[in-house]
Amino acid sequence: MNRNRAPASLPRRAVLQSLVGGSLLMPGLLSELLADSTAMPSDPLAPRPPHFPARAKRVIFIFSNGGASHMDTFDYKPELFQADGKKTGAGGGLSNQQRVLLKPLWEFRPGGKCGTLVSDLFPHLRDCMDDICVIRSLNGNDNEHYNATLGMHTGSFFFSRPSLGSWVSYGLGTVNQNLPSFIALAPQMPYAGTQIFNNDFLPAYHQGVRVIGGKEPIANLARRTQQRGLQELELGLADVLNNRHLQQRANDSDLSARIRSFETAFHMQTDAPEAFDVGREDDRTLDMYGLKRGQSDGFGWQCLVARRLAERGVRFIELVDGSSSDNWDQHGNMAEHAGHAKNIDQPIAGLLRDLKDRGMLDETLVVWTTEFGRTPGVDGDKGRGHHSACFSSWMAGGGVKGGVAYGSTDEIGATVAENGVHVHDFHATILHLLGIDHTRLTFRHAGRDYRLTDVHGRIVREVLA
Repeated sequence: MNRNRAPASLPRRAVLQSLVGGSLLMPGLLSELLADSTAMPSDPLAPRPPHFPARAKRVIFIFSNGGASHMDTFDYKPELFQADGKKTGAGGGLSNQQRVLLKPLWEFRPGGKCGTLVSDLFPHLRDCMDDICVIRSLNGNDNEHYNATLGMHTGSFFFSRPSLGSWVSYGLGTVNQNLPSFIALAPQMPYAGTQIFNNDFLPAYHQGVRVIGGKEPIANLARRTQQRGLQELELGLADVLNNRHLQQRANDSDLSARIRSFETAFHMQTDAPEAFDVGREDDRTLDMYGLKRGQSDGFGWQCLVARRLAERGVRFIELVDGSSSDNWDQHGNMAEHAGHAKNIDQPIAGLLRDLKDRGMLDETLVVWTTEFGRTPGVDGDKGRGHHSACFSSWMAGGGVKGGVAYGSTDEIGATVAENGVHVHDFHATILHLLGIDHTRLTFRHAGRDYRLTDVHGRIVREVLA
């Protein structure tokens, strides 16, 4: 599936033909433009078939920035409760120095009929565990925020590469030409900044569109004139001229993407405001997400907008939880995890229930992750350090086996004990659920074929329904 295709087709023949009877253009020029418009290339964002039947049609990817602690959330370690205050030696993924062990601050209780243990940080999500597969053996390659965040989003821990959402857009296109194929609901940016939704060397129309919330979720989206038909006429003429310019420049990818962005932006002026208007939802739905009527920001708003975008055909939706300065990175006091968990617990649970009630969960893959976990030992005063050797994430819907936990860590959560899942495996499994063979989704750049999983990655078939 090397999808290095010709750039966008944005025909506006009908618009141009409407000018024939007027005096806006000379007939000779108009005829020439209309002739040019018939040779425009195909749409690069048209829906494309997967390699094999897909279980999921779309992804909602939730990223908790800063490194949420696995042993305080989804990985119950009774031995760590008992070892509180004791010292551990070198090794075990804890560095070369002794560390004083720190017990979790929250009790764990069984959730759903499956009985998966979840801490009191997530009481709402705990009730949804029958639909969730927890992966307790995830691991990555770096303990620094920027590199780990980069790796989780691009498969590359050290160099800029296309993001997961851009790869999905490139591989599958979009089913709604009036909205972007990839949208990032990111009021604040995480450590890796715009790289989380960057297209890098993929054609630029696969870059994610950032949405920030508030009264104007996407800047400069409002129509600049209300005069009926004027903007359509202007864009119709500009489109044909732009494509004519493009054909003379060997189908330049960046120029093609800019032309395609004009078309998408025009249609978004009609479709996007409606999609972001959660005021159209009833009180029961707003309450499910923990939203007040009239609210147009907050994580509950992000989750509800994600559902609205999913049902309108957006292929990949990322929700960013936390910024580079206010996040889950608790070195000084683990008790601060409570506020971050409260911010997302009810909204995510509401999203899962809402998708399920609408019959959308089976075809929507919901993923929650963070860039790495935390150390079992104390770091700082009452906090935990960065820990990429093992951490927890989860998936729900979209062909995933619910009510199970996969993989395990040692008795204190320091290392993977069995069934390790590397970030490359995580990505390969997400692509598989979308019907994509991760070894065949490639793009030729700088003389070789690149892919999201590089030369690695295995499908974690044990988590598939």
